Amino acid sequence: MLNYSMTRRASLALAGLALASAAAVSPAAAQEIKKGGTLVVATVDSPRHLNGAVQSGWATGIPSTQLFASPLRFDDKWNPQPYLAEKWSLSSDGLSLTLNLRKNAVFHDGQPITSADVAFSIMAIKANHPFNTMLAPVEKVDTPDAHTAIIRLRTPHPAILLAMSPALCPILPKHIYGDGQDLKTHPRNSTNVVGSGPFKLVEWQPNQRIVLEKFDKFFLEGKPYLDKVIVAMSADATSATLGVERGDAQMMPFTSKPANLSRLADNNKVAVLSKGYEGFGGVTWLAFNLTRKPFSDIAVRKAIAMSLDRKFIAKALQGGYAEPLEGPLHPSSPFATKDVVHYPLDLKKAAQILDDAGYKAGENGERFRMTMDYFPGADEWSKNGAEYARTQLKKVGIMVDIRAQPDFPTWAKRMADHDFDVSIDGVFNWGDPVIGVHRTYLSSNIKPVVWSNTQSYKNPKVDALLNQAGQEVDPAKRKAEYAEFQKIVTDELPVAFLTTQGYRTVVSARMANPPTSIWGPLSPYDEIYFK
Repeated sequence: MLNYSMTRRASLALAGLALASAAAVSPAAAQEIKKGGTLVVATVDSPRHLNGAVQSGWATGIPSTQLFASPLRFDDKWNPQPYLAEKWSLSSDGLSLTLNLRKNAVFHDGQPITSADVAFSIMAIKANHPFNTMLAPVEKVDTPDAHTAIIRLRTPHPAILLAMSPALCPILPKHIYGDGQDLKTHPRNSTNVVGSGPFKLVEWQPNQRIVLEKFDKFFLEGKPYLDKVIVAMSADATSATLGVERGDAQMMPFTSKPANLSRLADNNKVAVLSKGYEGFGGVTWLAFNLTRKPFSDIAVRKAIAMSLDRKFIAKALQGGYAEPLEGPLHPSSPFATKDVVHYPLDLKKAAQILDDAGYKAGENGERFRMTMDYFPGADEWSKNGAEYARTQLKKVGIMVDIRAQPDFPTWAKRMADHDFDVSIDGVFNWGDPVIGVHRTYLSSNIKPVVWSNTQSYKNPKVDALLNQAGQEVDPAKRKAEYAEFQKIVTDELPVAFLTTQGYRTVVSARMANPPTSIWGPLSPYDEIYFK
């Protein structure tokens, strides 16, 4: 079996990202490129629509990053590379980012891509994307000429270059989306989509397939190498795996089911890639609704945390593909620290904490009952994790009723409505804490939106730390601020941290240039070809 090992994550310091102008060198340049062919991507989730400007998540991200180009792209060492912007520069005070756009770029309908489209897209993303901290410091985008866009910032923003990534900053045609309709529900998010990326939409049958065809006038000459990309949606992960084994599909991203991964490990016709998820930083947790008793009691949260064995969850439930998690930042983050409050498995101590807090066990051994939801579609760590947690918590007198959700929208609405006791689910760090971590802990982000601060956690000190770290340009100071944040959050436990998400990408052994940048499967597929 082929294997691509993970590389060490590079620093996200502004100093190393301030200026770049050299063209990216294609890894395919040193070998003969065979053009043509169709890539079938097997997946289990159907997107709500295809516009990543107003929707997060990989179900939308996979087609969106093929349909729409972004200003920048990133390599596997966290270095920004030219894409729609051939050059860029960050001002010395960190308050403006200048993007110099390619002059030959056109949308799928032939209209030129200009700075007005970039300005429109960035402000639209700021207004509509669920990651409200991602572009929060952006005040406006100046357009001194058709191929120069200057992003003006209210404060320095260490994550501004990452925010220009394919999955986070799709450039939309203003002449279509700027018609005054609500961008979140715009009909062109799903039909007659006009993009700026390497592939154009041919067909979309929800819950079945998305067919994308090579855009002959793509601004990178000679690319994409493939003729077509088909995103094929299967009923479940096992069906998708069978499709890969038969050769019906040549890529299966975001794969985490241990049985399927173990099954594919001995198949010499595929490669199982661990690289390509560094930017996501996926973590799993048990989230508490702090507005409900007894979860508003920190003693209860601590007792629950020390009743769960993270090593067991990572090894037994996730097949060793994941790692135990001790805090809010993925271990690969340069800001992660080991100086946090730890909760090793200790049922005796958990029971004592509950006794001391006044949650005495009744004659039947029960202290209280709670309902546990779980993220649908990831049984290895969500459903199985909920069943494991029920067994463990019963040992300390906490009775758990597991509530299954029929689909993701149902679960997401329950979380958005704050209609839950506890939930086993997960989240992505999205490269920089400003983008994917702040949203969970800022009191200003307690909203009726899934993957916001649905725990209703409030701590003015944490708010201050995150707001300061979000604009700190000194890497050492920023690291110290995030270290203090992690110490507080692991002590107060708005969520009980469980494991990393052990995603892999399965690809055909014939594939050249598999998607192994920091954004992996949510990168443009313009350089993929088959040997």
